[in-house]
Amino acid sequence: MRFLVSGKVQGVFFRASTRFEAERLEITGYARNLSDGRVEVLACGEPEAVEQMRVWLTRGPSQAKVSGVASEPVPYQDLPAFTIA
Repeated sequence: MRFLVSGKVQGVFFRASTRFEAERLEITGYARNLSDGRVEVLACGEPEAVEQMRVWLTRGPSQAKVSGVASEPVPYQDLPAFTIA
C-alpha cells in the first residue's frame, strides 16, 4: 500500500519514527520526503499490519501534525527491509 501523508511531516523525525513502527509491525518498504512537503510511505506486509501502519500514520510521532493520509493499493513488492529514502 502506498500512503501520502500531509501536514507538518518533514523535519519532525516522521520518517525515522515510521521506520521504527514498520520494523515493529514487520513491514518492509520505505518512507521518503516529497518536494511538496508530504511524506510518501510504501508499506508491504500482512494486511493487518499494513492497516495498523495506516492508523499510526494518521497521527505519526508527537512532533508531527498530520492533516491527511491518502492511500492507494500497489502491487506487492518483496523488499528486504524498511528504509528511509
